[in-house]
Amino acid sequence: MINQTPKWPVFVLGSVALVWIIPLVGIIAMSIRPEGEITNGWWTIEPFTFTLEAWREVWVNYPIGRAFLNSLAVASFATILPVLFAPAAAYAFHYLKFPFRRILLLILVNAFVVPNQVVIIPLFKLWRETGLIDTYWSVVIPFVGLSFAWSVLLVKNFLSNFPRSLIDAAQVDGCGHLRTYFFIVLPNTLTAMAAVGILQFMWTWNSLLLPMLFLRENATLPVMLSTISGTYEPNWDQRAVATIITSILPLVIFLFFQKYFSADGKNNSGSKG
Repeated sequence: MINQTPKWPVFVLGSVALVWIIPLVGIIAMSIRPEGEITNGWWTIEPFTFTLEAWREVWVNYPIGRAFLNSLAVASFATILPVLFAPAAAYAFHYLKFPFRRILLLILVNAFVVPNQVVIIPLFKLWRETGLIDTYWSVVIPFVGLSFAWSVLLVKNFLSNFPRSLIDAAQVDGCGHLRTYFFIVLPNTLTAMAAVGILQFMWTWNSLLLPMLFLRENATLPVMLSTISGTYEPNWDQRAVATIITSILPLVIFLFFQKYFSADGKNNSGSKG
């Protein structure tokens, strides 16, 4: 059988997937068993007692609901802004000709490598003087600023494969840059916008450093997760519950938008060239 599909890739990928799933199984098992049964390892099955006590204690002792809403608000604002403005900036850098375009692009690329730790002290002084400490904007603004560089570069690289014939046809029909952008380019860049949105949402949702420094009353889920670990007791069962709660929404969003990763600009635009 010359055209028979080999079975070894399925075996290899299945083995890798099984190894990848093991930690998830362990977290779920820790969340539904008493802490005394998992001290010797979650994989021990005797004795096995099913209980939701850890879920109840996390819900009663910690403001998980409010932390969830805080994380949702911060991640939503910090995701919507780059998704809206990164395609416009990428279009300008890719199709328009204006003075210092290459220099501005180089400055933007340099901002891509700036670590979060560099901006902490200047931002803390600025937020304290402007009264933005413990507000959503104290973390949304740096989240948007730090992600804008890679967001623009990602969309700009996507536009490098965008059919030039569609742009030329729109200009022949009398469309200016604004109409070309809104009616030709923007509807066909949903793949890049979805990629920016998914990556940015996951980064901001799981971020710990900036929310822990700038938010007090409006703590997010990762900050709340860090407080569940006790000084003298590890609280593994409650930490497992908090981990599951923190992971649910990013997982749902990724599963809903993952189809956009398999499409490209030519497929969306319908162009053959």
